[in-house]
Amino acid sequence: MASGGDCSGTRHLPRLFDVARGARRERPDPGAALNLYQLIRPFLFSLEPENAHRFTMRLLEFAHQTKSVRLIAGERAILAPRSVMGLSFPNPVGLAAGLDKNGEHVDALAALGFGFIEIGTVTPRPQPGNPRPRMFRLIRDRAIINRMGFNNKGVDRVLNNISRTRYRGILGINIGKNFDTPLERAIDDYLYCLRKVFTAASYVTVNISSPNTPNLRQLQDEGELDRLLEALVTERGRLTQLHGRRVPLAVKIAPDLTQPDIATMASLFIKHGIDAVIATNTTVSREGLSQARDADQPGGLSGAPLKTRSTKIVAQLAAVLAGRVPIIAAGGILHAADALEKMAAGASLVQVYSGLVYEGPALIRNITRALAASNSTQ
Repeated sequence: MASGGDCSGTRHLPRLFDVARGARRERPDPGAALNLYQLIRPFLFSLEPENAHRFTMRLLEFAHQTKSVRLIAGERAILAPRSVMGLSFPNPVGLAAGLDKNGEHVDALAALGFGFIEIGTVTPRPQPGNPRPRMFRLIRDRAIINRMGFNNKGVDRVLNNISRTRYRGILGINIGKNFDTPLERAIDDYLYCLRKVFTAASYVTVNISSPNTPNLRQLQDEGELDRLLEALVTERGRLTQLHGRRVPLAVKIAPDLTQPDIATMASLFIKHGIDAVIATNTTVSREGLSQARDADQPGGLSGAPLKTRSTKIVAQLAAVLAGRVPIIAAGGILHAADALEKMAAGASLVQVYSGLVYEGPALIRNITRALAASNSTQ
């Protein structure tokens, strides 16, 4: 959760849980469940972000194996079912791609109460991503800048990992192109990944909006996007016939788009029968930052400063799509009120990542509770 070296602190995991259990016994009110994440966040933030991420994943795996997840997350998220893309979601709060790129922690993450989990971005071949350091916390602004560059172990390794999970909930797989694949061959990479993940995914997300792979965002241009979507939808039809199941396709877009861009892309989503649009990825803008240190680092900005920009994109999409393509909102969701704002703007589901870094897994429960309460009053 704390954004992701060897972490020697792993040996202290049992002690952390002993402390948490002792503190919890001192709280007679079951509604005041101890949030272990808030206790250990200062330690995590003292680590380099990628090392902190690895340590947090080990902590989560330990909690899952010892059936102690509630010490980290508090009470489980409540049910608030939604039907989107022809899929039944137990609640509308999902994990955004990027936290579990290789599908190594799906079972442990599912125990936190997500309504759905998206892994990736995965590429045809393994790649190390950009040189480190490549992730930076801007704590004063509750933001993160990353330039990871689709670091992953390749689609075959990812499929092997998820084949060993027990999770039977909704699993999205986010696909992209290798950094050294020329733009004119990008379609080949996306088609390769689609064929590979088709039978393992509940839905597939087409990532054309990361700012950290050179020229990738050019695939959002009208001509490039039209060709890419046509190829993917055609291949999806062939795979549907072959495997006897239809897998929804979602497209993840950037927040740095103009209104004409959005209108053009929306028309293509409708034309090609895309099942959902994820709005948004990280931004290259630095608007709204107050912290000078690391603010000029290249990469995509996420967290609180992205909220207004991404919500605006959701609202603009909702106006032009008019309910014909559902929207999954991501970007700047650090509180339940942020998720309610995205829903009010036109989203059907939400995804979180940076919010987990700052608020911890209790964020999932807080959002689902707020959304359920909002639905009951409508």
